[in-house]
Amino acid sequence: MCELLAWSGSQPARLSFSLATLASHGAVDGAAPDGWGVAFYQGGDVALFRDAAPAGDSALVRTLASGGPVTPLAISHIRRATQGAVTLANTQPFARELGGRMHVFAHNGNLPGVWASAAMAIGRDRPVGQTDSEHAFCALMQRLAPLWGGAGPPPLESRLAVLAAFAAELRALGPANFLYADGDTLFAHGHRRIQRPSGRVEPPGLWMLQRHCHPGDPIPDCPAISAMAAGPQTVTLVASVPLTDEAWRPFAEGELVAIRAGEGVSTLLPAMA
Repeated sequence: MCELLAWSGSQPARLSFSLATLASHGAVDGAAPDGWGVAFYQGGDVALFRDAAPAGDSALVRTLASGGPVTPLAISHIRRATQGAVTLANTQPFARELGGRMHVFAHNGNLPGVWASAAMAIGRDRPVGQTDSEHAFCALMQRLAPLWGGAGPPPLESRLAVLAAFAAELRALGPANFLYADGDTLFAHGHRRIQRPSGRVEPPGLWMLQRHCHPGDPIPDCPAISAMAAGPQTVTLVASVPLTDEAWRPFAEGELVAIRAGEGVSTLLPAMA
C-alpha cells in the first residue's frame, strides 16, 4: 500500500533521515515499489521531484536526503499502483497552481467510484494521468478555487470547511488518507489503511509526531535541522506508519489536522451519526 510523509517546521531545514526511511519502504521487493515523489516548498513555489522507479534503489532519493533543498514544508509519497500504470504521470505528489501559488496533494487509498461521483466533479484542473488520487485532487481544486481570489491565503476556517466536506465525501468512496498543502498550511486527513500483519483495512490511516529539536540533539533529523537553523526548531511529522520508535500519535478515523510552522493550529473530527 502507498505511504505518505509530510514535514512542517518552524524554521527551514533539510529533510534527511525521514525521507531516507520512507524511501527504504519503496524498494523493488518492498510494500510500495511503483514510484516516489517529494515536494519541497520554497515560498509559494515547490521544488518537485518524481520518478516512476522504486524509491529504495534511487540515487536521487539519496542525494535529496543528504543535500536536498532546505524547506519549511514538504510532502512525500511512495506508490503501490492500484489505479493507472506505473508512469511518471501517475506518480505522486501532484501539484497545481491556484491563487498564484502551488498546491500539493498526495493520497493513500483506493477510490474506485471517484470518476462517477457527482461530489467529485472537476473543472479547470484536469488529470494528466489515470489515477483516482489525481482526479480527487482536481475535484478539491475546483472546490477551493472560489476562496483564492484575494491577495493572500483565505481564512483558515474557510479552507478547513471545504476540506472537511471533501474528506467526508472521499471517505464514502474508500480509504481516504491524504496530505494537502497550499504553502501556508499543511492539512492531513487520516482514515483507514491496510494494517500489517492482520491485513484488515481499519484506522489509523496516519500517525503524527512533534519534535522540539536543539542543536546537537542526537535524534533523527535534528542534526540536519541544527545544521540549517541557529536555534531550537519545532517540527511536526505526519506519516502512514511511524518511522521511528518515538511516541507517534495515531489519527482518529476521519481526523483532519491543520499544521503551520511545526505547530498544530486546528483539529476537526467528523460529526457522530
